[in-house]
Amino acid sequence: MKDILLPVAHVFAMVMMVFAVTMLAPLIMAVWELDPALWSFVISSVATFALGALLWLATRRFRRELKTRDGLMLVALTWVALPAVAGFPLWNYLPINFTRAYFEAASGLTTTGGTVLSALEDLPRSINLWRHLLSWLGGMGIIVLAVAIFPMLGVGGMQIYRAEMPGPMKDSRLTPRIGQTAKLLWTAYAGLTAACIVCLKFAGMNWFDAVCHGFSALSLGAFSTYDANVGHFNSWRIEMVLTGFQVLAALNFATHYLAWSQRGVRAYFRDAEARAILGVLGASCIGIASFLYFKGTYPDFPTALRHATFNVVS
Repeated sequence: MKDILLPVAHVFAMVMMVFAVTMLAPLIMAVWELDPALWSFVISSVATFALGALLWLATRRFRRELKTRDGLMLVALTWVALPAVAGFPLWNYLPINFTRAYFEAASGLTTTGGTVLSALEDLPRSINLWRHLLSWLGGMGIIVLAVAIFPMLGVGGMQIYRAEMPGPMKDSRLTPRIGQTAKLLWTAYAGLTAACIVCLKFAGMNWFDAVCHGFSALSLGAFSTYDANVGHFNSWRIEMVLTGFQVLAALNFATHYLAWSQRGVRAYFRDAEARAILGVLGASCIGIASFLYFKGTYPDFPTALRHATFNVVS
């Protein structure tokens, strides 16, 4: 049994160390703002990295190439165990118990979008940034990020990649090397996120809100820095920006990369998945907007279309 579990534990230890590095973002924000959550992130990042390093040292003699079964086990272990360390900064700083902190972190990493917190606008910015960063990392997959880094550590990632990725995306190999494919997918993901953040800024958000909601939009995670969520802004421009980028986030990121590399949109028309998603979304938005308008829910069709489109796409 240990010949099965310990090689998986060895790779999971590296995932933990990679994950610990991501805590530097809210830690830097906490230093910049001098907010009281600083030490929560210092303790959490150091403890997570140290725990991962100790586990790596204890299991390094069991290192081997992972099989499909190992990849599935690693993915399950990651999604069950990582929320525990991801929720530690919340548990350490906020007046909530471990169960609620675990739920919040798991909701972010799995892009579920549910939250047990209130008065979000009053939280330290480092806490809000961490919540949205968890959602963003979960959007593409923390394991896919690790797969992009594993080749430098001498770990093959094909079985891990195929176990982690959903649907047809697991067959989207853009390069012969799976680590390079993971890097290209993350490049497309990060590029669209940056574009969304800039568009949200020009639509009327401040930079911090733009970053957080950009993370939410591309991960389809639904977290916000306000209890009223996007309704806080009451801006059709912001809603349209988020709607557009959420549609892009629903498509295969391998298709995005191909469209970018080919300098055109032909890749989308060739992708049956993209055509189906866009067709269903378009028909649903028009159909529901028409229903709401004729029922008198909204005074005119453009207003009905605005609200129907944002809600259907979200």
